[in-house]
Amino acid sequence: MKKLFFALTLLGFMATANATIVTTSPVATSISQDADEQATAESATFTQELKKRFIEGGPGFMGIVLICLILGLAIAIERIIFLNLATTNSKKLTEGVEEALSSGGVDAAKEYCRNTKGPVASIFYQGLDRMDEGVESAEKAVVAYGGVQMGQLEKNVSWISLFIALAPMLGFMGTVIGMIQAFDKIEAAGDMQPSLVAGGIKVALLTTVFGLIVAIILQVFYNYIVAKIDSIVNDMEDASITLIDILVAQKK
Repeated sequence: MKKLFFALTLLGFMATANATIVTTSPVATSISQDADEQATAESATFTQELKKRFIEGGPGFMGIVLICLILGLAIAIERIIFLNLATTNSKKLTEGVEEALSSGGVDAAKEYCRNTKGPVASIFYQGLDRMDEGVESAEKAVVAYGGVQMGQLEKNVSWISLFIALAPMLGFMGTVIGMIQAFDKIEAAGDMQPSLVAGGIKVALLTTVFGLIVAIILQVFYNYIVAKIDSIVNDMEDASITLIDILVAQKK
């Protein structure tokens, strides 16, 4: 057993030493430096190319498209953070409310909901607050406040859809303007030369491409947000039905 342990230790030491020699060898260091320099050069080339194309597209329409992207992403990130914070464990909340009702009554259940974050807990609180007026009043309060919470979830989402529609339209407008500029140059020169038309067509294509890229990026975030809202709303509706059933059972 000792011999086996000694052999394994020796092999491990030799492997570590070889790895250290390979890593610290001039050839390996040179290869690593070349790879890092190549990656940095590719990144710089991509950034420079993107900046160059952005300038060629014209600061007017390209700047507006960029503003659409920035504002759309800002709203999307804010909504994603808000929706993630609004997501709660409805099953755990329902069990806690039911236990609080059984042990401490409505006041204890309201206190439990008050100490829990999320729209489902707020809906539960409104329903419990109307419990003294009867189950029907509590159900109406749950439905009404559910609509309020749904509005809070969907707040500012329409702006993202606006930017999704606006970005490609601005790109297409840049396309039309670029083609008009190309025909103006042809008319002024009185001759059809590729060099005269190339600039206008380039601007037309660049604005269209950037507008479509912005729309695609925002569309991905928009679909995620809508799916998240649908999930939370379904959870709210299911939990609300469960709460009404609990209140009906408490009245019996």
